[in-house]
Amino acid sequence: MFNLSIGTYFMGGFVVSLVSLLVPRLKLLMGLDYTQASLVQAAFHSSYLLFALPVTAWLVRIGYMRLIAAGCAVMAAGSLGVVGAAALHNYPLVLVALLTLAGGITFLQIAGNIVITLVECTERAIPRMTLLQGFNSCGTVLAPLLCASFLLSDRSVGNGAEAWLMVALPFIACVAVLVPMAWSYARNRNLLDGTTPPQRVPLSGLLDVLSTPRLMTGCIAMFGYVGAEVTIGTLLTNYLVLPETIGATPVVAGRLVSLYWGGAMAGRFAGSLALSRWPASRVLAATALVATVLVAFAALGNGMAGAAALIAVGLFNSIMYPTLFALSLPDDQSSVPYASMALCMAVVGGAVVPMVTATLADGIGLLPSLAVPGICYVVIAMFALVRGGYPAALAWRMA
Repeated sequence: MFNLSIGTYFMGGFVVSLVSLLVPRLKLLMGLDYTQASLVQAAFHSSYLLFALPVTAWLVRIGYMRLIAAGCAVMAAGSLGVVGAAALHNYPLVLVALLTLAGGITFLQIAGNIVITLVECTERAIPRMTLLQGFNSCGTVLAPLLCASFLLSDRSVGNGAEAWLMVALPFIACVAVLVPMAWSYARNRNLLDGTTPPQRVPLSGLLDVLSTPRLMTGCIAMFGYVGAEVTIGTLLTNYLVLPETIGATPVVAGRLVSLYWGGAMAGRFAGSLALSRWPASRVLAATALVATVLVAFAALGNGMAGAAALIAVGLFNSIMYPTLFALSLPDDQSSVPYASMALCMAVVGGAVVPMVTATLADGIGLLPSLAVPGICYVVIAMFALVRGGYPAALAWRMA
């Protein structure tokens, strides 16, 4: 099961990073402002909110492995949709295709994360999930390195066949990988027959699950984490081309984004070891506090040092998702799919926080707008400190 999961985590990271590269491409190609270009991330991440409930209902009906196979197939369809929308040069169709693509990732998020918690005990699940997130980061690193030359070069500008091909090729490559993955999961659909199957929960029970303080605060922290990570990953290219930072060209800046995701990759492999030695809540609190300081420093500009600080945030993002996910789940295994649904719905932060930041960037400038992701990291630190046993008031002062 772990070996199969490596492929889904890798492709999830590759696709998310690939979509982030579309934002500066569309901004340059169509003359969009920050707010308009951020609609790409809004369309992509709003799918988690729209599809989480029906996907969970389907999970209860067909099981984990079949749902992951369906998710890979939907992602392949969304990738083909991007290729078609690019051929038509239709921005609304691009948003619809991205919504479909992200819908498929919703399948993987809800089912894939639960699978690890089912086959491993809690103490072992967090390091294993963090290790899998390292393979997710491999995808996020390779996407800018391999695809920046396609999506951000001058050859991708225009209405000709060459420009279309430059945009389409990365998504065609995704289809070539996702289709065999869907087949692999479908072929191994009975692999988890010995584990606890997902169960239907009545509405009253569902409300009890969703209203637990642990899950509610975890969802708020997850909202902030995904929002901050996506915001920085999306706006980092724009940040690096500013004269007050390093004034890089768009292609060079796009490739430098791979360092941001590369930090997350290195941190996740190292974090897997750290989380097996120290309490997860303490590791999470420390990384969130350091990320807050780095974002604040980057917001001051500071040339190369500011750019290095913002890129380094990726290293401290590394362990946040799997740790937040595991620390937020209830003890009752039968309600875990619904808690996972709520946490995946919180991923809509990747739509809301970039939009808020982009609107501020249009109004007051990109650098001061970085205060928004900075606040998100403060919220994560508070959650970690409270889960670690600190009183809420003390946690706020320490954060």
